[in-house]
Amino acid sequence: MTGKRDRHGRGLRGPLAQSNRLIDQPAPLRLVPLRPQYFLNCVNESLSHIEQQCPEAVLGIDICIEPVPSYAATQRLTADHDEMPLAGAIETPLNQPMRVILFERPIERRAVDRAELAVLVHHTLVEQLAAATGRSTLELDPHFYDEW
Repeated sequence: MTGKRDRHGRGLRGPLAQSNRLIDQPAPLRLVPLRPQYFLNCVNESLSHIEQQCPEAVLGIDICIEPVPSYAATQRLTADHDEMPLAGAIETPLNQPMRVILFERPIERRAVDRAELAVLVHHTLVEQLAAATGRSTLELDPHFYDEW
């Protein structure tokens, strides 16, 4: 049986993807990170960029990732419009840090490719942190308007 085709950019399937015992060669490594890992990499890269520019902006704030917003979150975050929210800043009780939640699937649906996804994640995170902390987007990222 021959190897199966590379469906959806996930790499080869079947016998071609397995290690070859005849030449002591391990299975090929995945060069492209999986979708959830890439999204997490975009968030981490964005956070490190924000922390370099304005480290106090992320103090006391939990950054969370959820696949999709719950119905209650959708009702709370979209009071003015009918769109699916990309993220939300949620106030918590006094002893808990404020939460910024990024919704993975809605953000991915708006991006055309991985480069645009990285920019959209960064812009969404900057906008939510600016709203949560009362800082300007340019204070969190001086090049905020250059990327669009």
